[in-house]
Amino acid sequence: MSEPVTGTRSKVATVLRVTSGNFLEMFDFFLFGFYASYIAKAFFPAGNEFASLLLTFMTFGAGFLMRPLGAIVLGAYVDQVGRRQGLIVTLSIMAMGTILIAFVPSYATIGLVAPLLVLIGRLLQGFSAGVELGGVSVYLSEMATPGHKGFYVSWQSGSQQVAIIVAALIGYILNKMLMPADISDWGWRIPFFVGCLIVPFVFYIRRSLEETPEFLARKHRPSTAEVARSIVRDWQIVVAGMLLVVMTTVTFYTITVYTPTYGNSVLHLTATDSLIVTLCVGVSNLFWLPVMGALSDRIGRRPLLLTFTIVTILTAYPALTWLVVEPTFGKMLIVLLWLSFLYASYNGAMVVALTEVVPADNILFASEMVGAVKGIDPKTGFYFDDTKRYVDKAPALSDADRRKIFEGNARKVYSRLRTKAAARATV
Repeated sequence: MSEPVTGTRSKVATVLRVTSGNFLEMFDFFLFGFYASYIAKAFFPAGNEFASLLLTFMTFGAGFLMRPLGAIVLGAYVDQVGRRQGLIVTLSIMAMGTILIAFVPSYATIGLVAPLLVLIGRLLQGFSAGVELGGVSVYLSEMATPGHKGFYVSWQSGSQQVAIIVAALIGYILNKMLMPADISDWGWRIPFFVGCLIVPFVFYIRRSLEETPEFLARKHRPSTAEVARSIVRDWQIVVAGMLLVVMTTVTFYTITVYTPTYGNSVLHLTATDSLIVTLCVGVSNLFWLPVMGALSDRIGRRPLLLTFTIVTILTAYPALTWLVVEPTFGKMLIVLLWLSFLYASYNGAMVVALTEVVPADNILFASEMVGAVKGIDPKTGFYFDDTKRYVDKAPALSDADRRKIFEGNARKVYSRLRTKAAARATV
């Protein structure tokens, strides 16, 4: 069994290890959107450029259809074997999809087999990403120091921004070094090759990850069937979580993955200008995410989520309208940086809120404890009996379990237990 993450190991080093894999997986995932126009010409030739590009983004979107399936299947697997082993498996699947896309010959060489293999590669990437984001978020949440969960979890999204920055830098360099015809013919594959070369290094880093204390303290490992039943039973939480994610997902892919194509094909700016804007957006996101994650630790998740949802609804459309009327590099940069601020401010609170809304053990931990104890003092984690005397039953409650008392839904459960126990003690 893996040793738990302890205070003797650097928290910073652990964050870097777990998010490095997330960086690579998202780097590979984003490349498809970044180089959509070139992939369209290589694998989806059609009568006009718009139809070709549409087929490419449909293939890109197919990866999202696999995310729910990956979340259920791989999510249950991660709950069985642990966060560390699960993150290694998701990295393996993502690597297979990336390698497949990088080395598939063009449509002109192997015909219809080419787009089919690209589609399979995207499905593998989407299947992996379905649990990667949640797996990294849960790992960071479980290793976070008390009162800093929002800050720690924000680095899951932060690592994605590093991927955006690196991908945009590579694209900028390619545009400076190669002719447009060369990029269209073979140069777009270079970033995918870079991703393939990084895979062994990230595998090595992830193998050094330690298991979280919260997972090691858990006695129950839910099966896939139990996870499916919990989804049906707690469908309201699932729907609420999906609604929370909608705004951040739409905004994120609009201002990052779609920006190079939007700037070049729709606004008719140069590819270099579009990549520079994308690079600036990545840097902006990387700055605001941890700032807002830390702010949510101080003032709560709800105020940030409500505030920036309203501000986004009120300002996003007018800002984009102002951009498209007379598009310029400066206007595109201003609008995208504004949307970046809105996205990062919302997302800094949203991701950690998801880890708190969804019970860590499919609500089994809380439901079992409700029927098992008379009362708990939230300050000590000790049980107490009807004569008001504290009874130390520490072996029945681990340190990790005590921390859970103050986190997520478990906090509400034990608050109610304390009220009931206090009422009984006064009788």
